[in-house]
Amino acid sequence: MDRSGEGAYVYAKASGMLAKSFIGERVSRLFEVRSLAELWSLLFKTEVPAVPEFYLAQQIEQTAEKKFLDDYIKLLRSYAKPSPVLVALLHFYDIDNLKDIAAALCLGKKEMPYLADIGSYSFLHCKKWPDIAAITQGSPVSWYNTVPDIHSQHAMDLRLDREYTRFLWQTVQSLSAADRETVEPLIKEEIILDNILWALRLRVYYNMDEDEIRSRLVDAGDGGPNVLASPAIAALKRPIDSFAAWEDWKYAELLNPNEEGSVWTIDPRWVQLSAKVVLQKKAKRAFHKDPFSVSVLVSWFKLKQYELDCIRTVAEGLRLNVSSSQMAELTGFHTAAAIIK
Repeated sequence: MDRSGEGAYVYAKASGMLAKSFIGERVSRLFEVRSLAELWSLLFKTEVPAVPEFYLAQQIEQTAEKKFLDDYIKLLRSYAKPSPVLVALLHFYDIDNLKDIAAALCLGKKEMPYLADIGSYSFLHCKKWPDIAAITQGSPVSWYNTVPDIHSQHAMDLRLDREYTRFLWQTVQSLSAADRETVEPLIKEEIILDNILWALRLRVYYNMDEDEIRSRLVDAGDGGPNVLASPAIAALKRPIDSFAAWEDWKYAELLNPNEEGSVWTIDPRWVQLSAKVVLQKKAKRAFHKDPFSVSVLVSWFKLKQYELDCIRTVAEGLRLNVSSSQMAELTGFHTAAAIIK
């Protein structure tokens, strides 16, 4: 099968999967369920496990993640030679797994934690547990070869996130001109918004100054123009307590509303929730824009990650007796729907 044939097949299969997914308006169906057993039946159409609620919520989250990753890997293997960016997306779960491994070892746990399974695409050697140096040996994160103490764990996790983001961006830059044209806008927008959100949180919640925040943002790592961090740096120059100062901002649609007669301060949480939905909508448009390009699976991956995030929120919400409206807000579905048309 040539590349156009592979692309057509993947687009058809991925489209069928998305049609059954809880994205877009179908997300609301998740908020209609009233119990974990009902959520299991909605998602998996199999017999509900006879376990306590805490474990059922955990099984829902793990089963949903496994189904997502299994489906993605099946689509990925439809290509004789998949694009490097499609494999790079999977390494997000290597990074998450390593964080969980390090956290478990830091706390002195004897059993390996639950890990996302990406099969042969993983660069970690998880069977070497609990030897963290052996787990990361020969991988891009082989520097992570000792168990961090509780004081350095956060800094190590931040380094992992920065290095993965740079790696993903550099993989995008290595694509052919045609593939880069379709993939770069989506990945770039996500990284830029992550930087902006991180900068806002550090400024609003921790009162950090611009120099402190700059050092914590992710750049391209190539010594060139700071295309990934510069929008966040520019946002830092706007006063956080003046709505008028943000009205001409490129991402003004993400701002929390300004209610007349009340004091306004930018709300990083509102911006984050709104950004989730904006990125999901952009991914959905990108999925259909070029049916035979590599952007199909990139978009599919991002859409399904959002779905997984919503499933996790609902599972935990039901376990903790959170209202459906609160769960909708926590996913960004309710918050953003009020301001984004």
